[in-house]
Amino acid sequence: MSKYTKEDILRMVAEEDVQFIRMQFTDIFGQMKNVAITASQIEKAVNNQIMMDGSSIEGFVRIEESDQYLWPDLDTFTVLPWRPQYGKVARLICDVHNPDGTPFVGDPRGVLKRVLARAEAMGLEFNAGPECEFFLFQTDENGDPTIQTSDRAGYFDLGPLDHGEGTRREICLALEEMGFEIEASHHEVAAGQHEIDFKYAPALTAADNIMTLKLAVKTLAQQNGLHATFMPKPVAGTAGSGMHVNMSLFRDGKNAFYDESGDKQLSTLAYQFLAGLMEHAPGFVALTNPLVNSYKRFVPGFEAPCFIAWSAGNRSALIRVPTPRGQETRLELRCPDPSCNPYLALAACLAAGLDGIERGLTPPPETTENLFALSQAEKDARGIRRLPSTLEEAVEALERDSVITGTLGSHITEQYIQGKQREWTEYRNQITRWELEHYLITY
Repeated sequence: MSKYTKEDILRMVAEEDVQFIRMQFTDIFGQMKNVAITASQIEKAVNNQIMMDGSSIEGFVRIEESDQYLWPDLDTFTVLPWRPQYGKVARLICDVHNPDGTPFVGDPRGVLKRVLARAEAMGLEFNAGPECEFFLFQTDENGDPTIQTSDRAGYFDLGPLDHGEGTRREICLALEEMGFEIEASHHEVAAGQHEIDFKYAPALTAADNIMTLKLAVKTLAQQNGLHATFMPKPVAGTAGSGMHVNMSLFRDGKNAFYDESGDKQLSTLAYQFLAGLMEHAPGFVALTNPLVNSYKRFVPGFEAPCFIAWSAGNRSALIRVPTPRGQETRLELRCPDPSCNPYLALAACLAAGLDGIERGLTPPPETTENLFALSQAEKDARGIRRLPSTLEEAVEALERDSVITGTLGSHITEQYIQGKQREWTEYRNQITRWELEHYLITY
């Protein structure tokens, strides 16, 4: 059931004195884009008549087929609370359609909607709850970002050690004003690092919420003279930023991962979904961890998982089963980072899990030991595979995984892989400061 009708949107724009509406959408690399319209155009907007040039968006369409239309999801209407109280600005998150009304195959939101429809046909609803980490850094005299912070706080510390606490509080209040249910917010392990967790929601809403959170964090940090970054590993030698994703399937309003009489009170369906995630992890990591920098986070000793294993309590595993049961039963995937495109990342995770269900896969035994402490021989004996350790490896694994590429479709697969190969080639051609410091004089 939709929350809002077209008439509701027209009424709210008038009653709230909204002057501008941002028609938001996301490109395949996870960057939010928007077409801004004035309130006088809102009737055209709710009737799917706002056009844009898709050839200007990387990975969308060629110049000879550039016209595309933005179809707003009316339930995403909200006023942006950090904008002026007079002449307010609202937003609508949109799906991208072709001129003939068909969904555009290169729209990431459409990819997620397609795989959600597959789950729905199986009687399943996919819910996701992300734990989004980010850094708040100081800016220099020109307003440019640095990686400096006067913050001396650690995990769960609070002010006055945590100089970003006030900004984090503003972000949480703004998000709550937009309808978010914030479950927790706290300082993370590294100086300047923060985390905001919001309540699980149907996956499409969760992905929309992640994009909204990123916008809110960056906007409010900038207003407070700080720079917010979702770069996975901006500072060497300390923890990087992850985005653990808690996942569950519901059937007829009940958590389908829960079985009171099952091993660890998990259902057969939960174990099949878990096995699917493990089977396809190498193939989807190029989507959940999309940057060259993402793989600097996969280093033993800094909390991010490096090996494909699962556990009920072991935080070195790729997938953890948190303690709560009943309606709260869930699987926590610990590899994603917040630079990912949430629509593609969640679509890939769901496709992997559904493949596990459809094929009746069984996961390997639980790994209770610290994976970082196991020798390579011990890992080999147990068949514990390593995640790809570079973007190049991850892209190659994606190309080999027909379940994940089939979920993306040929258009996005081709554009995404080409873009990531260019990124890797450009990175390989760089000479880093580390190389100069270690080799210039010695050799």
